[in-house]
Amino acid sequence: MNLTQPGHSTLSLKRVLVCTAAILTLSMGIRHGFGLWLQPVTQAREWGRADYGLAIAVQNLCWGLASIFAGMAADRFGAFRVIVVAAVLYALGMVAMAHANTVSLFVLSAGLMIGVAQAGSTYGVLYGVIGRNVPAERRSWAMGVAGSAGSFGQFLIVPLAGQLISATGWQNALVILGVAALAILPLAWALREPQFAGAAAIRREQTITQALREALAYPSFRWLMAGYFVCGFQVVFIAIHMPSYLRDHGLEPQVASYALGLIGLFNVIGTYAAGALGQRLQKRYILSAIYLARAVVISVFLWAPLSPTSVYVFASVMGVLWLSTVPPTNSIVAQIFGVAHLSMLSGFVFFSHQIGSFMGVWLGGYLYDTTGSYDVVWYIAIALGVFAALANMPVKESAIARGPALAAAH
Repeated sequence: MNLTQPGHSTLSLKRVLVCTAAILTLSMGIRHGFGLWLQPVTQAREWGRADYGLAIAVQNLCWGLASIFAGMAADRFGAFRVIVVAAVLYALGMVAMAHANTVSLFVLSAGLMIGVAQAGSTYGVLYGVIGRNVPAERRSWAMGVAGSAGSFGQFLIVPLAGQLISATGWQNALVILGVAALAILPLAWALREPQFAGAAAIRREQTITQALREALAYPSFRWLMAGYFVCGFQVVFIAIHMPSYLRDHGLEPQVASYALGLIGLFNVIGTYAAGALGQRLQKRYILSAIYLARAVVISVFLWAPLSPTSVYVFASVMGVLWLSTVPPTNSIVAQIFGVAHLSMLSGFVFFSHQIGSFMGVWLGGYLYDTTGSYDVVWYIAIALGVFAALANMPVKESAIARGPALAAAH
């Protein structure tokens, strides 16, 4: 891969892993706790669950759409500048979310501001750093290590968020976590990439338009997008609506907090394992197995009698499958297309994920408000899991065939 002029230096593996992992711990840890605010916010503001769901749905859609442009900027200018802007916007968005007293303002803060902030401080931009600075033979493993840190953030921060809500109130809890997001700034400084010191140092054999046209015309890229749509639908529906689902069935609030924490804890194992296995097995088979297993686990959860024990077992098993799709998916994109435009192409795949997220969180709130139950959405999640398992089977993981010059740059 010929991204820069010969002789450029890269960041050390240790620095890349530590800093990307820490940023994901903060950014994803805060993000996974938004389901805990659904009932406090809607009860305090006298809004419907669909109103809160709309804001989080917009957040996910903005996160996905902005990931494309954040990826373009990171590929062109380096990740450092993008992450700094995202960290500041994250903090401002959390504070604005705490004080929004209309649905419109809440959608603007919790939806637009935080969604854009997440685009610049999560997987697309950070996996681009990994792709540019980690050798191909260790890339899937490194993505698994960083991704597992995002899961650890869920285990660490979601229970803390629940305690903050109980101890300080939901508004103060948002402000405190917003200030915590500013800890991303020094970590971003450590990820300044030497090859982006000057724009003149960058040389690519494909323009953004050429790279995008090539990817969208490639069937495997479209299958990956289809599978990622399902991933977004399932995980965001569960993360946002499961706390209220459990409350509706008479379980105490802390059951949901512990369940989301368990998802994060076990996803450390699942995400790392998926990244490590991706070095040895066909990644499409890993992805198909994950999606099919999700369909089975959700089916068993709905069939079994609901209790704290069944919730914790479900959360633990689902945790292993939670974001374990991320390292194989992004590693396949890098394997097929190279890393020159990796952040942007990962952003497009992630946009599909976030369209699914939008549908999962919005449809969950809408169908609950209209039917009084989440049952239909659970059944949709099962059916989509089977579809995604089949959709990943035709994916070809080998490098795309190009002309001699572009093949040398791969």
